[in-house]
Amino acid sequence: MSDVAITATRLTKKFGDFTAVDHISFNVEKGEIFGLLGPNGAGKSTVIRMLSTLSTSTEGSATVAGFDVRKEAAKVREHIGLVSEKMIMYDELTARENLTLFGKLYDIPSDVLEKRIGKLLDFVRMQQWADHRIDTFSTGMKQRINVIRALVNQPEILFLDEPTLGLDPQSTAEVRELVRRINIENRTTIILTTHMMTEADMLCDRIGIIDRGKIVAMDTPAGLKRSVSGSDAALFEFEIPNLDSNILSSVKSTGSVSSVVQDDPTHIKVSSVGDDSFDILVDVLRKNGAQIRTVRNLEPTLEDVFLKITGHEVRDEVAKAPVPQRRGGPPGMRPKKRVR
Repeated sequence: MSDVAITATRLTKKFGDFTAVDHISFNVEKGEIFGLLGPNGAGKSTVIRMLSTLSTSTEGSATVAGFDVRKEAAKVREHIGLVSEKMIMYDELTARENLTLFGKLYDIPSDVLEKRIGKLLDFVRMQQWADHRIDTFSTGMKQRINVIRALVNQPEILFLDEPTLGLDPQSTAEVRELVRRINIENRTTIILTTHMMTEADMLCDRIGIIDRGKIVAMDTPAGLKRSVSGSDAALFEFEIPNLDSNILSSVKSTGSVSSVVQDDPTHIKVSSVGDDSFDILVDVLRKNGAQIRTVRNLEPTLEDVFLKITGHEVRDEVAKAPVPQRRGGPPGMRPKKRVR
C-alpha cells in the first residue's frame, strides 16, 4: 500500500496569458501536515482548487487518495474535506443544522450522523452552542464549526486554505491547536496554505515555498532554516537610533553580507558569512557613525529563508488573474458517500 496521499506532477493553471501555477510537482505523505507557504497571489489557493476538483488544471496531473483528480473527481471528493478562505455555512441555520445538512449530502444515515455530529461538537468544545444560529457566533466560533463541517464525512485528507485568515490572536491559536489535534488524533493528512511564516513553522512537517506560481524550495522547517544559516553564516539584529541611508548602504556593500532587511526606522537584520563577520560588521558601522544601541544574534526564520531564495520579502499582492468560477458549489455540496 502506498504511503503517498497526494501527488502533483507538473501541475499548471493558466488564465489566458497569466500563469497562476507553473509546472509544480510534489508529494504529500499520509499522516503529515504539508504546507504551501507564500504571499497572497503566489498560487496557493489555485493549487488547492485543482487538487480538490474545484478547478481543472491546464497541464500536468495529480492524484488525491489514489484517484486521478481529472478522471475520478467524484471519488476524490469522497475522501477529502475542504476549508476554504470563505466559510461555507448558512448563517440562518444553527450549528447542528449546518452539520446535519452537509452530512445528509453524503447520504450518512441519521443515527450515525447524529452521533458523529455530537462527537465533532465535543471535539471543538461547542456542544453548548449546538442549537444557536451561526449568525450569533463570533468569527472564531464560526471557523471552528466551519472546520468540523469539513470532517463530517471523516475525510482521509483535509485541505485548509488560509484557515486563520482574519481571525483575532485567540481564535488563531484555537484553530491552530485544532489543526494539530485533527492530525494527531484522527491521523488525517492535511495540506495547509498560509502566508504566515510562524503558522507554517508551528504546524507543518514539511513546507513547499511557493512564489509567483512556482515551488522554489521544499523541506522540513528546520531543513529550510539550515539552508540559510549554513556552517559559517549568522544573522544579527542591530538597533541603531541614527540609522540612515548612508549607514544602510555601507552595510549592504560589505563583502561578508548576504542580505539586509530594515524592520523599522532603527532596526536592521543582517545576514553575513564568515567566522569574523560580526567584528567586520561592527567596524563598518562604527566607521560610518552608527550608534549601536543593542545587538542580537538571531536564529534564522522562514522569512529569512524566503528572502534568500526569492530575493524579496513576502509580498501582500493579489495576482491579476480572472477569478475562476466554481462548478456546482464546494466539494462537500456534491458527492454522495457510503458510510465506512
